[in-house]
Amino acid sequence: MSGLFDFVKTIGRKIFGEGEADPSAKIKAEIEKANPGIKDLGVSFKDGAVSLTGSGPVEALQKAILMAGNIMGVSEVKVDGAQVAAIDDGTQYYIIKSGDTLSAIAKQFYGDANTYPKIFEANREVIKDANLIFPGQKIRIPKA
Repeated sequence: MSGLFDFVKTIGRKIFGEGEADPSAKIKAEIEKANPGIKDLGVSFKDGAVSLTGSGPVEALQKAILMAGNIMGVSEVKVDGAQVAAIDDGTQYYIIKSGDTLSAIAKQFYGDANTYPKIFEANREVIKDANLIFPGQKIRIPKA
């Protein structure tokens, strides 16, 4: 999996301030705290862009991308240096809009609002409470 993923720089979890001495280390610590399964995780941060390196399952990299991208101050995540076991597993990404609920998103993607726990579980690292999602947040929509 390689590429560039865009995020909204002005929203997300605030973990560091302007002029932070080493934001890369804080971002890496946030990702490792949730332990998505990336081996030899490398994180660099410059001018709003995070670059991730490491290896592991595609789901682990997807989660790391979202954890990094949903941090306030991050506008893009690059994964050109990451190695994953599978390239495309059918996962889609969705940017939450005002008024969205996980049930409504599940209805849109799966045709059944009651399948929202599948989306919640796929995004546990960035959504701590199924009732607390916010506009601009980017989430994974696993294959049905």
